[in-house]
Amino acid sequence: MLGILGGLGPAASCYLYQMLTDHTPAACDQDHLDIVISSRASTPDRTAFILGQSSEDPFAVMEQDGFSLVNYGATVLAIACNTAHYFYDRLAQALPVPVLNMPQLTAADARAAGCTKLGILATDGTLQAETYQLACDRAGIGWGVPAPEHQQGIMSIIYDDIKQGRRADMTRFAAAVADLKAQGCDMAVLGCTELSLVKRDEHLDGFFIDSTEVLCRHALLACGVTPIGFDKTGGQP
Repeated sequence: MLGILGGLGPAASCYLYQMLTDHTPAACDQDHLDIVISSRASTPDRTAFILGQSSEDPFAVMEQDGFSLVNYGATVLAIACNTAHYFYDRLAQALPVPVLNMPQLTAADARAAGCTKLGILATDGTLQAETYQLACDRAGIGWGVPAPEHQQGIMSIIYDDIKQGRRADMTRFAAAVADLKAQGCDMAVLGCTELSLVKRDEHLDGFFIDSTEVLCRHALLACGVTPIGFDKTGGQP
């Protein structure tokens, strides 16, 4: 049984659940995974805590929900939020079941796809925590991040557009991507699950590796299911 720590935010969690359903080879309901989702939207903001803008530590809520999922029967957990992986080591140590590490899996898949330098599109919290930088170092590939003015645009897309139910400002998005390409990045990670919705809505090309797609594929594999509907690089066509 797959347990999902979700609500971080809700739209991204819904998308992951839909993706898991779409990529499961199933002829009937019973062929699908047993999945239990904790959509704790009231979890304190991860970026605000990491940046010292809030004293509300999300870890206690995440740990409580993790144990609730395990008690419900989950045998492997997925966290539907990249920024929340700041707490990954503590959470994985506290819980008695495996917890998938989305940034590490994504960096490893990017390298397997031929990436030598990965551009990181993510929240300020994820960049401050160096979650993807460390994952890239571990995978043996280089990395780049947007210049401050372009990073501000990415944060606006995440918080002012996607989290408020609006389409992304693609002018700002394109400016950040151009910055990463100018730095020599040959791929870019959609390193915030809200940004995965940009790929879905705007039909982004193969320059991007979607962390939600990576998490979906590896979650299915961890549960003994061979995914369908992904291209050779592991993404949705």
